[in-house]
Amino acid sequence: MTAELLRPAAAEFVRVATAVTELTAPTPCDGYDVCGLLNHLLHWGPWLLAAGRREEPPPAGTEAEAALVGEDWREVLEKQTETLVDVFGTPSAWTGTTALGTARLPASVVGAMVLGEFVLHGWDLARASGQELVCAPEAATVVYESAVLMGEQARSMGVYGPEVVVPDGASALDRALGASGRDPSWTP
Repeated sequence: MTAELLRPAAAEFVRVATAVTELTAPTPCDGYDVCGLLNHLLHWGPWLLAAGRREEPPPAGTEAEAALVGEDWREVLEKQTETLVDVFGTPSAWTGTTALGTARLPASVVGAMVLGEFVLHGWDLARASGQELVCAPEAATVVYESAVLMGEQARSMGVYGPEVVVPDGASALDRALGASGRDPSWTP
C-alpha cells in the first residue's frame, strides 16, 4: 500500500533536510537554491495538508511572496512533515477526490505528490548538501509512475523540467529522477 511508504520516505527526507547547513547552495531544481527550495516546501505543505484533510486551502499568496525559512525552519519543516504523514498515512486519505486549490483531483494523485515531495525534494536537498538519500525501491517506483503519469502536465506548468533519459537498468530512484526532469548525475 502506498500510504505505508510515506513514513520511511518522510523520515529520510527529514534526516536529509535538517542536516542542511548552507542555505545558498544551488539545487538540482532550476531556479532554486536550498533556501528557495525549503521555502517552496514550507509554502506548499499546508496546501497538501488541506487537500488531505478535505479542507479549504490556506489564504492565497504566492510562493515568491512567502518568507518562511526563519531560524526555526527545521522544527517547522519536521512538524509539517509529521503532520503530512499522519494525514496521508491512512488509506482513506488516498480514496475519492479532493481539491488542491481550485483543481479537483483524485486523492491518490495528491498522496503520490506528497510522496514525491519527500523523495524528489529529499534527493534535491541531499545533492545540494553532499548527502545521499536512501529511498526504498518501492517508494521510488511509485514516484516514477506518478512522474510519468503527470509528466506532460507538470512540464507544461513548469513543475518538471524536460525528461532526462537514464540508462537501461537504472535504479527506480534514477528513473523517477529522470521522469521528473532531474539528472541523476547532477552535482553542485
